[in-house]
Amino acid sequence: VLSLCCEACKKVIFHVPSELEADTLVGRVDLSECLQSAEFISSSDGNFKVLEDGSVYTTSALSLSTEKTFTILLKDIQEQVQKKIHVSLVEEAKKTPKTRHARDTVLKRTKRRWGPIPSVMIENSLGPFPLQIQQVQSDTAQNYTIYYSASGPGIDQDPKGLFYIERETGNIFATRAVDREQYPSFQIICFATTPDGYSPEVPLVHTIRIEDDNDNAPYFTQDLFEFCVPENSRPGVVVGKVIAEDRDEPYTLHTTLKYRIVSQTPPITPAFSLHGDTGVISVLLPQLDRELVPSYTLLVEVRDMAGQPFGLCTTGTVVIKIEDTNDNAPSFKQLQYETRVEENRVNVEILRISVVDLDEPGSPGSGAVYEIIRGNDDQAFEITTDKNTNEGILCVVKGLDYETAKQRVLVIGVNNEAPYLLAPHSQQLSQSTSSVTVHVLDVDEGPVFKPCLLRLDVKECEDVGTAIGRFVAEDPETGNSEGIRYRIPPGQCNWINIDDKSGEVRTVRILDRDIGEMRRGQCNVTVLAIDRNGKTGTGTIQVCIVPGNKNFPRIMQTDYIMCRDRKPICLSAEDGDEAPYSAPFVYRITDRRLASMWKLTPHDDNSWYLSPKSDTPYGIYEIPVTVTDNGGKIGENTIRVNLCDCLTPTECDGRTRQLSGGNVTLGLWAILAMILGSLLLLLILITICGCCGAGVMHRQVTDDCANHNLIISNTEAPGEEVMDHNIIPLQNTCDQGGYGVKTGEQQTFEMVKGRGHTLESVKGGGHQTLGSVKEGGGQAMMDTCRYSYSEWHNFTHPRLGEKVHLCRQDEEQKHSEDYLLSYNYEGKGSLAGSVGCCSDQHEEEALDFLDQLEPKFRTLAETCIKR
Repeated sequence: VLSLCCEACKKVIFHVPSELEADTLVGRVDLSECLQSAEFISSSDGNFKVLEDGSVYTTSALSLSTEKTFTILLKDIQEQVQKKIHVSLVEEAKKTPKTRHARDTVLKRTKRRWGPIPSVMIENSLGPFPLQIQQVQSDTAQNYTIYYSASGPGIDQDPKGLFYIERETGNIFATRAVDREQYPSFQIICFATTPDGYSPEVPLVHTIRIEDDNDNAPYFTQDLFEFCVPENSRPGVVVGKVIAEDRDEPYTLHTTLKYRIVSQTPPITPAFSLHGDTGVISVLLPQLDRELVPSYTLLVEVRDMAGQPFGLCTTGTVVIKIEDTNDNAPSFKQLQYETRVEENRVNVEILRISVVDLDEPGSPGSGAVYEIIRGNDDQAFEITTDKNTNEGILCVVKGLDYETAKQRVLVIGVNNEAPYLLAPHSQQLSQSTSSVTVHVLDVDEGPVFKPCLLRLDVKECEDVGTAIGRFVAEDPETGNSEGIRYRIPPGQCNWINIDDKSGEVRTVRILDRDIGEMRRGQCNVTVLAIDRNGKTGTGTIQVCIVPGNKNFPRIMQTDYIMCRDRKPICLSAEDGDEAPYSAPFVYRITDRRLASMWKLTPHDDNSWYLSPKSDTPYGIYEIPVTVTDNGGKIGENTIRVNLCDCLTPTECDGRTRQLSGGNVTLGLWAILAMILGSLLLLLILITICGCCGAGVMHRQVTDDCANHNLIISNTEAPGEEVMDHNIIPLQNTCDQGGYGVKTGEQQTFEMVKGRGHTLESVKGGGHQTLGSVKEGGGQAMMDTCRYSYSEWHNFTHPRLGEKVHLCRQDEEQKHSEDYLLSYNYEGKGSLAGSVGCCSDQHEEEALDFLDQLEPKFRTLAETCIKR
C-alpha cells in the first residue's frame, strides 16, 4: 500500500486491491502535517474509520470497481481550526507473472515476518512493574508504536498507559496488575515505521491474554434456601436444589464446585442427603413425622478446586419444612354426652361436641366432619361443623314428640375432610364415636291433624252441600278430639266449609273445571283446630276436582254429499270431558229402516265411517246417529247425507224423489225399475188369464200357465221352489173366497201376509183376491180368467209395493236381498236400454244393441239372455 501526499492537507492516494474485507488496513495518513493538535477526527464515508495515529481501516467489506474518494476532517476546537484531507482509493494494477523456463533458477530472499505468538499475563501479578510482556521486531523498521484495545467491560474508562512499547526495541511492557474478571484479554496493534514515517510492514495485531488466578471464592445464589416436603415421604424423594456460582474462569478447577452438609438442626439422625456435584437435596430418613419435627435447618458448604482442602469455600443455610398429611384420626374428648330439649322445638342448637386432632390446625387433615351414625331414622337431628372452633353443633330440625319418645340416643362419628395418608407399614386408623342422650321435655301442645295434609277428590258438578270427607285433629295429651273446634280462616278459596264440631267437609259451590279459578282443578285450604285452652293447630285440605262426565259427545259436521263412488263418510265426534269420560266413542243408527240401508264401521277412537249398502237408492237421507262416550253418556245427532248421482259434489243438481212414508227420495233409475217391474207383472197376469178355461168353477192354472206367473223363489234367477212363510196354503174349497193357483194335484195357494192378514185392498180393507176385485163381493169368478188392465193394476200395484218393502223382513226389520234392485248408473247416451230382467216383451226381442256394448257390459248382457 502506497501513501502519497500530493498536497499537504489536500489529497492522499491509496492503491488497494479490488476486494477489501472488513477491518482491513487501507493505509496511514500523517495527520500532524496538517494539524498538530487534532481533537476531532472523522471520515465523510461510513465505510472507513480513521484512528488517532492516522491509520485508515474499512468498517465493512468493499468491492472497488472505480476510484473511490472520501474526506478526513480534522478539527481543533480550542484554536477553532479545521483541515481537510482528500483520500482517493485506486485499484492497484495486477502484475502479470513472467514465464520462466525450467532451466532458469532464481534465488529470492524472503523477508522475515514479525509475528510473535500471543502473550500471557498472570492475573493480579505482583510485578515488578513495568513488567515486560513481549518483544516485536522488524528488519526494515526502526520505530515502533502501538494502539491497543481490550476485550472486556470498562474499556473506554481504562486509562492510557496500561501497556507501552519501546520505540527503538519493540519491547512491550505492562505498567500494573490486571484483573481478569474485568479485562480477560487485550489486542495490541503494532506499527513499524522508518525514520521518515514510511510503514514498510503490515500492522501487527498482538493478543495479550490474562491468565486466571483463583482469587474468587464460590457463593450461593440465595442467602436462604427454603423447601417443603410432605411427611412420611419415601427415601429418595427430591426436596430441592441449592445453586452456587464462581466468578473465576469457567471450566477450570477454579470453578469446579463440590457441595456438602455441614450440620443439621435438630441434631438427630440425618434426615436428608446432598448430592456433591449437583446440589440436589433428597429425603434420607424413611419416616418424617411433622408432629415430632416440623422443620429442619441445614448448614451447607460449597468449595471450588473440586472440593480439595485448599480450595475456596462458602456456606449457606437451607430450611426444610415438613408438610402435614392426614396421618392422625380425630378423637372425641368425651365418649358420652347428655342434653335436653323441649318437644316441638325446631332449628335449635342443643349441644356442642369437641375433638382432638394431632394434625396441623386449620388444614384439611385436621378439619372435623361429624355424622350421626345411629338414632336419627326420622331425620329429626342434624350436626354441622363450626369452622372456627372445629366443634360439632348438634341441632333439632324436626319437632320431637314427648308422647312418642321421652328420650333419644344418638351415636355420632367423626372423620377428617382429607383422606388418610398413613406411613408405610403403619396400622389402619379407626373412627372415633361418641353417644349423645337427648331428653325430651313435655309441654302443653295444641291439636294436631293426622295427617297434616288431607287430599279430597270431588267429582265435577257435584251438588252444593255434598259431603266429601272429614278432617279431624287430636290433642297430643289425651289422644282424642273432644273439645276441639274447627275453622277455616278467611281469604281462601270458598269451595268448601267444615263443621266446627265434627270436622265434616262439604262443598259450598258447584265445582266445575271450566269456570274461572277452578280451571286449575285444585285448591289448598288451611284449617284451624282450637282446643279448650285456646291452643291451635293447623292442617291443610287439598281439594282436587276430578273430571266428570258432564258433556255429551257430538258430531262436528252433519251435512255431507256422497257421489256415485259412494266413498264412506268419516264422522268425527268431540267431547268436552277428559279421560276416561271421552273417547273411545261408539256410533249407532237408531232408525231401523235407515239402519238396513246404511252401515257404520269403526275408524279410530274418535271417528267412524258411514257408508250406504249396495242397494241404497239415490236421495237425501236424514240419519239419526247416537254417539256414546266411554262413560256411557249418549249424544244424539242427525246426519244429513245427499246420496247423489254425480261425479263430484258440485255436479249434484238435487233431482231427488222422496219415498212414501219416509224421508228417503228415489232416483231416476229406481223409479224406472219399479215401472218395468209393474209392466212385467202385468204381462204375467195376462198370460195366466189366457191359460185359464171358460166355465171352470174355480180358476185353475195349468202347469204351462204357472210357468209364466210369479215363481215362488228366494233368488232372482230361476231355481227350485222354496216355501216362504209369506205364502200360506189354502183349502181347495170355494167358500173361503180365495184365489187359487193349480199346481199339480188340485192344491191351491194364496199370496197373503205372513201372519194371516191380506194386503190392504185398493177398494178398502178385507181379505180380497183378484176375483174379489172384479166382482166386489169376494167370490171367485167361474166363467173366465180374463181381467181388464185396470183391474189387474189395482190388484198388483199395492201388492208389489208391499212386497218390495215388507217381503222377507227379519226381526230387525231389515229387507231381504231378493226383492227388486236398482242398477247403478250406466252413463248417458247408452244405445242399450235397460238390461234388467224386468224389461217387457218388446225389449227382450230387440237385442241388436248387445253387439255394440262396451266390454264391461257384455258379461251382464250374456247373463240376461240366458235368463
